[in-house]
Amino acid sequence: MPSKSVTRHIAVAGNIGSGKTTLTQMLAKHYKWTPHFEDVEHNPYLVDFYEDMHRWSFNLQVYFLNTRLKHLIDIKNGKNSVIQDRTIYEDAYIFAPNLYEMGLMTKRDYENYASFFENLKTLVKPPDLLIYLKASIPSLVDQIQKRGREYEENLRLDYLKRLNEFYNKWIEKYSDGPLLVIDIDKNKFPNNKEDFAEVVRRIDAQLHGLF
Repeated sequence: MPSKSVTRHIAVAGNIGSGKTTLTQMLAKHYKWTPHFEDVEHNPYLVDFYEDMHRWSFNLQVYFLNTRLKHLIDIKNGKNSVIQDRTIYEDAYIFAPNLYEMGLMTKRDYENYASFFENLKTLVKPPDLLIYLKASIPSLVDQIQKRGREYEENLRLDYLKRLNEFYNKWIEKYSDGPLLVIDIDKNKFPNNKEDFAEVVRRIDAQLHGLF
């Protein structure tokens, strides 16, 4: 276990339905870390976005970027170790380029957004450990259906598939810091104590190197 006098920023990344929020909750409880969650219930653009992606894609991405930046400022100024549900990188390297390539964000908006992020990135410190929840499309669809969020009912399968491709490409090239990949097709940590214990063992192995 890390020293209590040392604070660290742990981040959980993964596609829609991969279990980010669940793992964030479980690890926050286990390690006594402060959790930072993605607030989907109070997002003013999310419902509109799922109904008309082309119209609201830029607005949504800027909102996410601003929210994530605020989280990073809070983390930087805080005194506790933090575990974050989703990273600022996912907005820029996964969701925005995917929307652009699908024709759901204009070239002008995407270039504006990408330039904005590159400027922000110079001010952002990467997480001390990135945990990526890798998942197949059937696993993601199963989890999305189980939680039954109304605004996710219109999610297109090709949208999830393309996101997964962007995620895997990003993770393959990720070099900003320590990385831990968990295959949720094989590791059922939400319902299996042994699987969660394996996640903890792998995190401990990374943390011993960090602290």
